[in-house]
Amino acid sequence: MDDRVRAQIRVQGQVQGVGFRPFVFRLASELGLAGWVRNDGLGVEIALEGSRERVDTLLSRLCQAPPQRAEIDAIDLDLGQPPAGIEGFRIEHSAHGPVGTSIAPDAGVCADCLAELFDPDDRRHRYAFINCIQCGPRYTLSARLPYDRPNTSMAAFRQCTRCQTEFDAPADRRFHAQPNACPDCGPRLGLFDAGWTAPPPGSDVLALAAARLRAGQVLAVKGLGGFHLVCDARQAPAVARLRVGKARQHKPFAVMVSGVEAARRHARVDVAEQALLESAERPVVLLRKQAQCDRVLQGVAPGLARIGLMLPHTPLQYLLLHELAGRPSGTAWLSAPDGAALVMTSANPGGEPLVIDEQEARAALQGLADAFLVHDRAILQRCDDSVLRSDRGSRTFIRRARGFVPRRIALPAAGPSVLACGAALKNTVCVTRGAEAFVSQHIGDLEHAGARTMLEDSVAHLCRILQVSPQLVAHDLHADFFSSRFAAGFAAEHQLPCVAVQHHHAHIAAVCAEHGQRDAALGLALDGMGLGPDGGLWGGELLLVDGAHSTRLAHLGELALPGGDQAARAPWRMAASALHAIGRGDEIARRFAAQPAAAAVHRLLASGTACTPTSSCGRLFDAVAGLLGVCSAQTYEGHAAMQLEGLAERHGPVPPMALSQRDAAPDLQPLLMALADCPDADFGAALFHATLAVALADWAAAAARRSGIRVVALGGGCFLNAVLLDGVRTRLQAQGLRVLSASRLPPNDGGISLGQAWVALQSQLEGA
Repeated sequence: MDDRVRAQIRVQGQVQGVGFRPFVFRLASELGLAGWVRNDGLGVEIALEGSRERVDTLLSRLCQAPPQRAEIDAIDLDLGQPPAGIEGFRIEHSAHGPVGTSIAPDAGVCADCLAELFDPDDRRHRYAFINCIQCGPRYTLSARLPYDRPNTSMAAFRQCTRCQTEFDAPADRRFHAQPNACPDCGPRLGLFDAGWTAPPPGSDVLALAAARLRAGQVLAVKGLGGFHLVCDARQAPAVARLRVGKARQHKPFAVMVSGVEAARRHARVDVAEQALLESAERPVVLLRKQAQCDRVLQGVAPGLARIGLMLPHTPLQYLLLHELAGRPSGTAWLSAPDGAALVMTSANPGGEPLVIDEQEARAALQGLADAFLVHDRAILQRCDDSVLRSDRGSRTFIRRARGFVPRRIALPAAGPSVLACGAALKNTVCVTRGAEAFVSQHIGDLEHAGARTMLEDSVAHLCRILQVSPQLVAHDLHADFFSSRFAAGFAAEHQLPCVAVQHHHAHIAAVCAEHGQRDAALGLALDGMGLGPDGGLWGGELLLVDGAHSTRLAHLGELALPGGDQAARAPWRMAASALHAIGRGDEIARRFAAQPAAAAVHRLLASGTACTPTSSCGRLFDAVAGLLGVCSAQTYEGHAAMQLEGLAERHGPVPPMALSQRDAAPDLQPLLMALADCPDADFGAALFHATLAVALADWAAAAARRSGIRVVALGGGCFLNAVLLDGVRTRLQAQGLRVLSASRLPPNDGGISLGQAWVALQSQLEGA
């Protein structure tokens, strides 16, 4: 045919592990096009021969309706070669070479696999490792690219004849599904008691595990990215025992239920929240509690307005819930409003990283778990559950991990590869490649040795799977952070330049990077504390961020930290500091008579000894929680602020106080005076949130009028507070400003590595 052409097509993006090659095969076969498709290090390569019209049709359908989990970044078309007379269409073996693609994140069980899982006539009935091209593990079992079975932990399992036939058949749903397996050839479950003794051969381990949960025991269950500690959330003694074992006095637990209707029994679920719960990523979603939630799930999320709920994401989790439901037929039971509710908390005792194998579990979880439900498929990448919140359709990450990592974030400009090593708390690392940034899963607090090792492993893994050699290293301005020391050592070892990025500059830069903001922006950076270039402890900042440069325009009024770091763990100390700041220090000993150190703290404040000042907004929240009697001691980061937020949500909106400015910042002293005398903690919490939100928004809006800059970025851990975020954003938007907030990464230190990378990259581009 005269109109026959040869097309070489390159597709880049998240196109491996999502059924892209069989999709192209079926599309090309339907259109009568000849050629081939294959994976390589850059993505997917396609060769086509046929009419130009049909080639264009294939390209159009690729763009308009790609496979469900694919994310296409670019399609390049080359028509420069003459047809070679290719006949038929085939899928070729992967080609190796430079890497320019990425592995897909793990995905929850799809509807087709779920139907098979509970079909007694299906050969994978009740098989805990069922998957297909649309679902199952990806990132957590991958060692390197391209995404082929030999490069995953499934290399240890040789497919049986029936599985191999599926794997090789382009029309099959399991065509090139790398984790494909069945009971005859794939991974298997095992159950061990606390002494690591297995039940008799032939025992139904799922039935035995469910019986232990009914009896109020705690199970350690191996999942996709690590172990969970699991118990019946409706049995208060089991929940309390788990709290004691994890030394987790108040921090909330996540709860797994079978479906959205079961979730509605415990929490209010709107349309956007339902979409998050049912998404392939299957995150924990923070939802507003129903009135009876704390009575039914006693001790799960004490003192908070929200509870973290999730739906199952692995076949094993579905099977456990199925056992607890009495093995009903079909899948209709998943839509029932009742059913089991299971605490699903990360098995990371003492704040260490997630336990991922049986050897670690035996060593770390003894005394915590009564039994261990395990399997023999190795986990290659630790990955916690992701945690999200949705408010008015806008999502906020609390923790970004399983289901979302290693999804890329597009940068506004390309440049040399940067390694950014993050902060000390809620650490993540970031590696850039061209105009792409890849932020690791949540690593954790670097005060723990295991988290430090995980940081090192994460850097090596990201560089390996992306096949990049960083040319620039970035870290926090605080040189004593482990992440900063690691960065300096890495830079020295590889003879690379090293850039220190101020903490709050990085917070705002992270938000700007994910929104593609290259022009100057104002930034409200509100968090616990970070080192400023003046050596002070910052945390309530109004910044002007322009490329690699940041200027501190003003900051919140400072409060003293009586006793230094002790004040960050004891809100009553910050309340004492607030009383001292408003000239009522003589009330400290009386108001905090239950605290043995109250008189000593008063003396410290009066003399100024051991009282480092800070502009931290996080410590301001602590002070208010202490003044209102909401929380005197914090057992986890953000404890006091989260309780304060819960009271404000419960009370509802109140009119804000009118505040003036002092030193170009809101004068919060009148608010502190009012709260010091407020007898109603719920009203006081609502008044504090309303007044602070208005004051912050007006502060930034005034700076926008002076500077002519119409973009305001909101960054820092205080913007995890839904009441504050919504109040500030709504008022700024009402004044005609464009407001940027974190939506692809957490606003807290979990996103700071992206900001460091973007600042460092811009410093190179500006200097070029």
